Amino acid sequence: MAKAARAKNTTPAWLTLPPTPELPAPRRSETVSINRVKIYFAQFGEAGPPVLMLHGGLGNSNYWGHQVIELSKQFAVTVMDTRGHGRSPLTSRAFSYGLFAQDAIALLDYLHIPTSRIVGWSDGGVTGLELAMTRPDRVAKLFAFGANSTPAGMKPGGARAGVFPAYAARCRAEYAELSPNPEKWPRLVEGLSPMWRSEPNYPDQKLARITAPTAIVDGAYDEIIKPEHTRHMAAVIPGARIAIVPNTSHFAMLQDPAVFNRALMDFLLA
Repeated sequence: MAKAARAKNTTPAWLTLPPTPELPAPRRSETVSINRVKIYFAQFGEAGPPVLMLHGGLGNSNYWGHQVIELSKQFAVTVMDTRGHGRSPLTSRAFSYGLFAQDAIALLDYLHIPTSRIVGWSDGGVTGLELAMTRPDRVAKLFAFGANSTPAGMKPGGARAGVFPAYAARCRAEYAELSPNPEKWPRLVEGLSPMWRSEPNYPDQKLARITAPTAIVDGAYDEIIKPEHTRHMAAVIPGARIAIVPNTSHFAMLQDPAVFNRALMDFLLA
């Protein structure tokens, strides 16, 4: 038993998938009809500048639980479940990062938030890039973790590497618990797959027009994003910071929330 415990303790963080955290009790949560879809959101904290948090593909806003606890001490935080994910029902409209960005703007409009800091992970980070390029008037800062600007920035077979298969299996179980249409999980996967193969397509010229202060961040052992692609995006976006969270993968916010939160807070408070 002792040997087994020691072996378990030596597993590097980037090969673990810690439990999905719970969100703290929100001061407000609703499912609202915007942009021809129902979107779930929750808000935390009242003082400080607004922050909108966008989660990754297949997941839900609970994945931000460790970050919301810290951010809500100094910011007014909003999380949302992407259309078709978590508590937001699936519709027949084809997925695109442009559509996800429209949903985010529609939610900010509904909440009367003129500009916001955007914190995005994976698909949420790509949506953040889309917002920074197409709606710079609404983006005060962008923290993009585990994002890519082209499909070529993804590692072949990355979705089968590391803990990514365990993440997908967990998301399916969470979808069964959270979704108003749990039977549509296969349709969610079928809808996301072609988007991931063909999007995003952000040429360097578009990235170079981003004016919001930007942090391009990733885990040192990300399963799906090429490290050279992360470095390239940071080099192309004017004034962008780059940060690599050591000993973590595409799920650094779970694997080392203390270090992740420090990088996030340092950027948002700068």
